[in-house]
Amino acid sequence: MARPKKCRRICALPVHRAFGPLEGTAGGTVEMAVEEYEAIRLIDLLGCTQEECGAQMGVARSTVQQVYDTARRKLALALVEGRRLAIAGGDYTLCPQGEVCPGRDCARRGCGGGRCGCGGCAPSEGVKCAGQSSQNFLK
Repeated sequence: MARPKKCRRICALPVHRAFGPLEGTAGGTVEMAVEEYEAIRLIDLLGCTQEECGAQMGVARSTVQQVYDTARRKLALALVEGRRLAIAGGDYTLCPQGEVCPGRDCARRGCGGGRCGCGGCAPSEGVKCAGQSSQNFLK
């Protein structure tokens, strides 16, 4: 029996959910899950380590590495092949304090191990994911 997939904690949904080439028509669509977007945001934008990112998202570092590698591949595919990038779906729990949560820039504020400490982030047992699983990422 497969292990149930653990929800990834994210601070906020992306403001912009679709990107595409300005010239010509898009050569298809690449769908990035919300937790993949969050991994890119934490690691590349905020400078968190994979370990800090894992603590912030509530998953193991090895899971973050897998999510991050998949996200990077999708970004490269969209850029190199001129595909549209859509951010949607995934298995995540939205932090109820996301808009004011210091975890949004945890790497810059230095909160302990990437945990924001807002009190609203830690999902309790049995919390259902806010997102929906999406298996068809590369169209």
